[in-house]
Amino acid sequence: MARSRARQSGRRLADPRDPAARPASLRPAGFDDLGLRRALGERMLPLLVAAMAFLAALALAGAAGAAALARHWQQGAAASMTVQVPHGATAEADTAAVTRVLAVLRGTPGIASARTLDPQELAALLRPWLGDAASHPALPLPAVIAVRLMGDGPDLPALSAELDHAAPGTLAEDHGVWVRRLARLARSLQACAWAALLIVALVAAAVIAVATRAGLAARRDAIEIVHGLGASDGYITHRFARRATMLAAGGATGGALAATPVLLLLAHLAAPFAAGMGGAPPAPSAADGMGAGPAGALLASFLSTLPAELWLALPALPAIAAVIGWMTTQATVRRWLRQLP
Repeated sequence: MARSRARQSGRRLADPRDPAARPASLRPAGFDDLGLRRALGERMLPLLVAAMAFLAALALAGAAGAAALARHWQQGAAASMTVQVPHGATAEADTAAVTRVLAVLRGTPGIASARTLDPQELAALLRPWLGDAASHPALPLPAVIAVRLMGDGPDLPALSAELDHAAPGTLAEDHGVWVRRLARLARSLQACAWAALLIVALVAAAVIAVATRAGLAARRDAIEIVHGLGASDGYITHRFARRATMLAAGGATGGALAATPVLLLLAHLAAPFAAGMGGAPPAPSAADGMGAGPAGALLASFLSTLPAELWLALPALPAIAAVIGWMTTQATVRRWLRQLP
């Protein structure tokens, strides 16, 4: 009734008991006129937001890992090519054919380097398929030349024709098809990670909205009294939004802190595989450890296992959670207040 009379008169009720109109100097510090500490507790909402922030950190790590894989494939497989020179009648013929092929490769624009793989390297490549027999194959193996490309690489059809002329039967195989497939796979993994991050954000907004509505229902009588005394919708909304924002930011901070050691452990466990692909960060040298000490060098090496973009994204989680909490609470409280009689 008081609210409808205030709307009809176009004026706000000037009641000295109005907490919104009361001078700040007359209100005790931390005065909770709406009972928000009981409406929005300090346990359940921060805990749920912390769980959402933990999942968001894992999704961000997945997106960063997929991007790193895509970069590795682009810089590794896409920048290499394999040339096979068939086995000749004699060892001298083999050596001459390989020499001619190497001369053609090293004189072709777009090729950075070319080198022949030794028998040990060939055996290591064949061991996953042939087992121990790779070290002593029953049939003669073709000579394999590993080629590193630069820029856009050479014109493959023209190069294949030159190689076949230098040594008939020579095959030049690039990895463009596989790189394109792997790049699509990496983009799919990134899309899944970003979709998971979006779902986590929507679930967090839904959790905050449900908690806010529960708090509004629990403090309905107090809100109606304060509102009837003249407190504006903006005042009540601001009080709820500020409380929800603080709780969401605190919960997200806890979730990000809890996710950090998990991500560091996972990255540390995956470091040997990254080193095998050439993607692991270089180990600190002895000179680096002299200034910071062994503990500092070990800590720097451990922290460097996570990509820099992930270190920037983790501190942003509390700020994003605060924005989601503020916007969600603002919309929820204003919609609830419009439904009051």
